[in-house]
Amino acid sequence: MLKQLHDDSPLFGSNASFVEGLYAAYLQEPLSVSAEWRGYFDALQKGEIPVESGKRPARPAAAAQGLETVREERLLTTERKQIAVLQMINAYRFLGVRHADLDPLQHYDKPHVPELDPGYYGLAEADMNTVFGTGSLFGPPRASLREILQTLHQTYCGKIGVEYMYITDTEQKRWIQNRIEGPRAQPDFEPEYKRHILERLTAAEGLEKYLHTRYVGQKRFSGEGGESMIPLLDNLLQRSGQMGVQQLVIGMAHRGRLNVLVNTLGKLPADLFQEFEGKHAQDLTEGDVKYHQGFSSAVSTPGGIMGLSLAFNPSHLEIVDPVVQGSVRARQHRLQDRDGDLVLPVLLHGDAAYSAQGVVMETLNLSQTRGYGTGGTVHIIINNQIGFTTSDPRDARSTLYCTDVSKMIEAPIFHVNGDDPEAVVMVTEIALDFRMQFHKDVVVDMVCYRTLGHNEQDEPMVTQPLMYKIIGQHPGTRKLYADKLEAEGVIDSGTADRLVKAYRDDMDAGRNPNKTIVYGYKSPNAVDWTPFLKETAWDAKVSTGLPLVELRKLAERLTDIPSKFKLHSRVEKIVSDRRLMGEGKLPLDWGMAETLAYAALLNDGYPIRISGQDSGRGTFFHRHAVLHDQNCERWSEGTYIPLRHIKPDQPDFVIIDSVLSEEAVLAFEYGYATATPDELVMWEAQFGDFANGAQVVIDQFIASGQAKWGRLCGLVMMLPHGYEGQGPEHSSARLERYLQLCAQYNIQVCVPTTPAQMFHLLRRQMVRPLRKPLVIMSPKSLLRHKESVSSLEDLVDGGFRNIISDMEELDPKKVRRLIACSGKVYFDLAAHRRKNKIEDVAIIRIEQLYPFPHDDFQAEVERYPHARDILWCQEEPRNQGAWHRIQHYLLRHKRADQVLGESLRPSSASPAAGYLVKHNEQQNELIVSAFRERI
Repeated sequence: MLKQLHDDSPLFGSNASFVEGLYAAYLQEPLSVSAEWRGYFDALQKGEIPVESGKRPARPAAAAQGLETVREERLLTTERKQIAVLQMINAYRFLGVRHADLDPLQHYDKPHVPELDPGYYGLAEADMNTVFGTGSLFGPPRASLREILQTLHQTYCGKIGVEYMYITDTEQKRWIQNRIEGPRAQPDFEPEYKRHILERLTAAEGLEKYLHTRYVGQKRFSGEGGESMIPLLDNLLQRSGQMGVQQLVIGMAHRGRLNVLVNTLGKLPADLFQEFEGKHAQDLTEGDVKYHQGFSSAVSTPGGIMGLSLAFNPSHLEIVDPVVQGSVRARQHRLQDRDGDLVLPVLLHGDAAYSAQGVVMETLNLSQTRGYGTGGTVHIIINNQIGFTTSDPRDARSTLYCTDVSKMIEAPIFHVNGDDPEAVVMVTEIALDFRMQFHKDVVVDMVCYRTLGHNEQDEPMVTQPLMYKIIGQHPGTRKLYADKLEAEGVIDSGTADRLVKAYRDDMDAGRNPNKTIVYGYKSPNAVDWTPFLKETAWDAKVSTGLPLVELRKLAERLTDIPSKFKLHSRVEKIVSDRRLMGEGKLPLDWGMAETLAYAALLNDGYPIRISGQDSGRGTFFHRHAVLHDQNCERWSEGTYIPLRHIKPDQPDFVIIDSVLSEEAVLAFEYGYATATPDELVMWEAQFGDFANGAQVVIDQFIASGQAKWGRLCGLVMMLPHGYEGQGPEHSSARLERYLQLCAQYNIQVCVPTTPAQMFHLLRRQMVRPLRKPLVIMSPKSLLRHKESVSSLEDLVDGGFRNIISDMEELDPKKVRRLIACSGKVYFDLAAHRRKNKIEDVAIIRIEQLYPFPHDDFQAEVERYPHARDILWCQEEPRNQGAWHRIQHYLLRHKRADQVLGESLRPSSASPAAGYLVKHNEQQNELIVSAFRERI
């Protein structure tokens, strides 16, 4: 009778998987199933049996057809229990991680999770030998409840805990289930590979102990307690190489970094020891501490030699994440690796930083976008269960796990006990395979501990006494694993000690025992930066002009729009005007000059990448690099990009309306630019002050990257700047901050005032054999200013002018004052002079504020021999803008008989006035003051 019951019930046999799928969907969203099934599941959930006139309960017709009537009560009871079993399987997939054995310290009690108790579903000891359908649970289609529970507990509550049921894609969930439930989350490696894991653990522990005894008290941010990270990375490198990955880029903070440098990337211990002893010759301007340094090497894998790069990073922890993504995207672009099969990003995180720092979320958000995706990242969290000196997870995050932020992109999460290196390696293999299969981010959360304090001078017992009592008694991962292998007969007694001694002998000799490292390897895909290493290139005179015939030809390509493409009326007028500009019938505006610069660079063979929150159109409706068909909104069909049609087989032109982020996007573009010197890489802020949200990137990478790490970068930042009465948040790009960062010829800061200047400036950035970051204070109202225009002929000869001399017909001998300024204020000064017919004041524009053009400015001073004073005029308040930096240059060049003056807004805590009337009053006063006689 029981067999007949199983055969007849819609919840058994061939229907089981179907019903389970419906039931799983019902549990997540009841409204996703039909009303008939919903009512049925509701009744079973509540234990209510809707019977009509003693007949069997109403059941969905599709399931009821063809079924014979059996004894009602027995059938219903069995069906309820079968549903309960399926529900319990589902619960283990969702919540089994809560009971997983993840903590090597056993520091916290496991929470009570009623959904993992069979009694929660009305299942008792009497049901343990009853055979139920297992649905989609990997294994036999039917098994006893006892066997099902053993399978679930072993799979989801062992040393591995998995979170993945929130993933929408059924194929991805089934893939994970097969990989986890098939082997019941139990590693199975050959003895030879187990010995290799032990050797890597020995190396990880050996380096830390060697440094701890040889360099007592020196900071190194030890990785002790997380030694399984080294066999994890070893497996990841070898397996990814076997799968065809040619380059792997790693980003990580300082915890355990020295261990990765030596034991994974192959840095020679002798070189590391010299750094500890202060003997390492520094070729860099300033250099950086050893646990921030990057490194490049190569390893031999079953798939061939693979290039490795560890990105340089500051102490700002997770800020390196988007930098790595940008570097990877550039490498993929160079290799035409559109799917991300050849270049793999790997990010190592700390648990506290991963959950707390917003740039992590921003970077995750980039992962599946068109402009920033890299085909998926392998995230590895070295989970010390503590952040700096935080003693309680309740003070570190508001989520249950530090990895919960990963769920926003439906990345699967594999938690694993760091004291089980085989389990660590197993989940690493699964994670990598998932990434390569589905090209999505994946997370490995290796739960371990931190043997020492935050650094080697910190005493952790002060704030975590109980945790560190446990840690003090912990034998260490290597010892535990060595004892396990000896008990299994994989190694002989004494083998583990011999490995320890062998590694120490290698350290004494300063050699690296990692046999996979390929020293002296030169990748055929490596970028040659040597043409850009000459600092004398600052003074290189390069011509950035183009013949008139070529400019007109480029203008034709830019304004040749497909006939069936319906433009917006305003855009159609802009394109029509640009056509006339190209014919020399209208003066050039900023949008046309900038676009011609891009076209010319593309024509010369330079790829271009531009990103920003409104880059395609331009925040101020001036660029229109991406045209939109008014009859179609589908991006793939409804857009036309003229700059992609300059010539056959031209380089790529990529322009991206970025996600609403400054920090991650700017860091991404910085990383991209550091990997591709022959591509113009630009980031445009929607308003210049929006760059405030990316200040860490500017300070720690863009301004100081070369001084600290020797990293060249030609990134261009366009920051709209100008005081036009738009209030505190939309006036200043904070020019003063960039000038404060200027030193040792690290960056360029320019304020172009004409379209031709922008044309030549962008061209110079690529044509000149120099790769330094360029910060452009770009215009807003000047984009349409009637006097801020250029002719086509202005693009023919010469190049960018660091200083623009006064164009008024003044007698130099009659000039009593020389006004120096930058940016939009020039046009206000010139208008006032014209209106009041002032003929004894000269105005010059300093278009490059850093490096300051000393020779050019000295020539201007000498041009006016009778000028009694030099005055600096700026729109910004006294405590902002260029004044504090520029006055030192002006003092250097003024004659002894001259006085230095200034005309600017009063010092202010706010960048600009919020009321238009007040703004106009201030603006008028500083213009009038610039011409006023001084006593």
